[in-house]
Amino acid sequence: MTSNADHFAARLRFETDPADVAAARAAGHAPLLLDVRSQAAWDQGHVPWARHLPLAELADRLDELPPPGDDPDLVTYCWGPGCNGSTKAALGLARAGYPSVREMIGGFEYWAREGLAVQTAAGRTRRVPDPLTSPSPPG
Repeated sequence: MTSNADHFAARLRFETDPADVAAARAAGHAPLLLDVRSQAAWDQGHVPWARHLPLAELADRLDELPPPGDDPDLVTYCWGPGCNGSTKAALGLARAGYPSVREMIGGFEYWAREGLAVQTAAGRTRRVPDPLTSPSPPG
């Protein structure tokens, strides 16, 4: 029988969130972040240091990733909670032998809503954090 603690520990093995990804990057331990959205979505905005690997091309482009034996820390993301592209990508990577793949819950939507840096063709920007997703800055 699985305990509540086992359930939540398992979820944390397979999921992360924008704040934790940003904190890992700030600490010098950033995962290889994979944006699995379409080219149009990528062009609209993405995490500045993410790698673009559209879900539709994932199986054909695995050679662009470190080999599974190197045990890279891979994190997938898609649009947001209403998109399961990151889940499908994480499943494909796990089936391809990657043991340390996770998905970033909240996806790009919550990355941007939390006021983290976003890269577009016009340059790097930040939105004012949404008070429903993160504390408002003082003042």
